[in-house]
Amino acid sequence: MNFKEIGNAGQVEGFAVIKQCDRKTAKNGNAYLDMVLSDRDGEISAKLWDYTEVSHGKYEADMFVKIRGTLLKYNGNDQLRIERIRPVIDSDNVRISDYVKSADYSGEDMMNFLVSTVNAFKNDDLKKLVLYLLDENKEKILYFPAAYRLHHAIRCGLLMHTASIVRLCEGICKVYPFVNRELLISGAILHDIAKTTEFEVRDSGLASGYTVEGNLIGHLVKGAMMVEKAAEKLSIDKELSLLLQHMVLSHHGEPDFGAAVRPQFLEAELLSQLDLMDARVYEIMSAVENVEKGEFSQRLWALEDRRFYKYNDTPLKVDIL
Repeated sequence: MNFKEIGNAGQVEGFAVIKQCDRKTAKNGNAYLDMVLSDRDGEISAKLWDYTEVSHGKYEADMFVKIRGTLLKYNGNDQLRIERIRPVIDSDNVRISDYVKSADYSGEDMMNFLVSTVNAFKNDDLKKLVLYLLDENKEKILYFPAAYRLHHAIRCGLLMHTASIVRLCEGICKVYPFVNRELLISGAILHDIAKTTEFEVRDSGLASGYTVEGNLIGHLVKGAMMVEKAAEKLSIDKELSLLLQHMVLSHHGEPDFGAAVRPQFLEAELLSQLDLMDARVYEIMSAVENVEKGEFSQRLWALEDRRFYKYNDTPLKVDIL
């Protein structure tokens, strides 16, 4: 955590986002808040003892706060005993986007990359449809994460994941020139478009849970519904609409992983494989990011419970733009 030391006894001060906040009762009967605070550098367990809403205010996950407290050790791990806490105010002159883990590029820059790519399409139907859906969902796309807990679960993670796959599509099409480039890129841009309806996301740009729609329908089926509705409104070729709907519905590859159907044409299969590859690259990058050279990461249950070895200090930065 990027806190500033302000005393000789482990006292620190700084800004953080509340990642988790639970009200509990201590052995003496007094209430306390059990928190996890986070910033770009990591996270820390924190306790606010003898808590009352009247004295301290009301706090919940995703709030951006200024805190002062003392760093302690508990069971070998750092823990912060909060002494003062308040919500961030305008005069603090800080932005929440600077205190949450975010994509390496701004949402605006990544969105401009996607729009400029689509504007160069020769297929007018694909151009109209993709630009329409990007514009309809622009407000959320600019800062939404791509996941609740796993890959690209960061501010602007949805655009980072999407733009990364578009760049991978370009490389694939150079090796395999017979691939329908514009269809593949369109599927890449739209495959997760419905994540804007799937997650509960606040100003932090991090997901705090799933919406009712996300739980009942999910982003694959909802995404296909969005494509179908937009295509009908714009009078898009019906077969083209069906191809894109299929790409959205099948991009998880297997029913066991959430796919409604398996990919049934080349571009759909390529999208599924590229989506999986980008997710796995991100998971491995994140796992070894703070590991010392010559050491192994923690086990990743999402990757068959494997540990990954860090053999060099190459900067882990994705080259999208």
